[in-house]
Amino acid sequence: MSNKIKVGVIGLGARGSSLLEGVILQTPDVEVAAVCDIYEDRTEHAAKAVERSLGVRPFTTQQYEEVLAIEDINAIVVCTSWDAHIEITIASMEAGKYVASEVGGAYSVQECWRLVETYERTKVPCMILENCCYGREELMVLNMVKQGVFGDIVHCSGGYQHDLRDEIAYGRENRHYRLNEYMNRNCENYPTHELGPIAKVLDINRGNRMVSLVSVASKASGMKEYIKQHKSDDEALMHAEFKQGDVVTTLIQCARGETIVLTLDTTLPRYYSRGFTVRGTKGMFMEENNSIFIDGIHDHNVEWSPQWGNVEGFREQYEHPIWKKYFEEGVKAGHGGIDWLVFADFFDSVKNKTLPPLDVYDMASWMCISALSEESIALGGQPVAIPDFTNGKWTKR
Repeated sequence: MSNKIKVGVIGLGARGSSLLEGVILQTPDVEVAAVCDIYEDRTEHAAKAVERSLGVRPFTTQQYEEVLAIEDINAIVVCTSWDAHIEITIASMEAGKYVASEVGGAYSVQECWRLVETYERTKVPCMILENCCYGREELMVLNMVKQGVFGDIVHCSGGYQHDLRDEIAYGRENRHYRLNEYMNRNCENYPTHELGPIAKVLDINRGNRMVSLVSVASKASGMKEYIKQHKSDDEALMHAEFKQGDVVTTLIQCARGETIVLTLDTTLPRYYSRGFTVRGTKGMFMEENNSIFIDGIHDHNVEWSPQWGNVEGFREQYEHPIWKKYFEEGVKAGHGGIDWLVFADFFDSVKNKTLPPLDVYDMASWMCISALSEESIALGGQPVAIPDFTNGKWTKR
């Protein structure tokens, strides 16, 4: 009997194909048995990549249900458009397959509850592939938090701050779903990159939980200006109205009293940043200037300069064990290594039949922020309650 994990990959756009070729096919003891996408050319491209790598052509289909029906597939990787993530994750659990889903936001709280209820009924694990939880800085800061370096954590912030105007504007040509999303929704549409690492710092679902949020959105001007300057020959887009605000700010209150601020900023000119910031009673970390400030070590009366507080000075003492091991074994591809690390944990859980570190309760509570922010924005920034998807178990998990 083979010890290989047999995997079905569903969704083979830019993200799915890059993960397939750059991570999954490079992982020992993993065999890609099936590939699926609604577009036949994407499926064919993936099948050829698998055949080049493994010497065997995988099963191909445009219907994900056919992949789930293959008995000897152990695990499913979902890289489809956002609106299909939870649907396919639920179907995979129903089919008895370990499943890892790419990130995004939920469209309703009800689908998040269905996700949790399916897991609790089937006991088939799912994992959200939030690679930013494996970032080198994020894990080092988490290690420092757990060792008490920053004291009692009071506030965290982060953002998905990424100029995506080109990707959105050319969504029809590239068959990318973001264009449709930005024309029809107004919400914190991509919360997990910033929220995942913050949730680990604040013990969300494991001794703490998010209880409510307030979300507001700016006007939507960025895409209109971009299209006017770069795509004025596109008659349909020139007259299109975008609902998605250029900057969305979401404030979250936690059960232990901490606050979280999330910022979505993807349709104005800017540099890339996740803005990860941790504030505690003994110090702070700030991604924007790559700095650490420790009370009693650094002088709060002096303006910050690159000569002090740089994270590199803390590496030797606080580098996370995951990254120490990773450097020893050799850094591999995928967003500087974080794709490799998140998949390594998923495949380990499949192989050992254990629960993944980013579980169904994380997936539901992080992804529901999109639907709840949409509601809060529509209500003029009114507070909205965040469900407890653990049904009270967060106090002792």
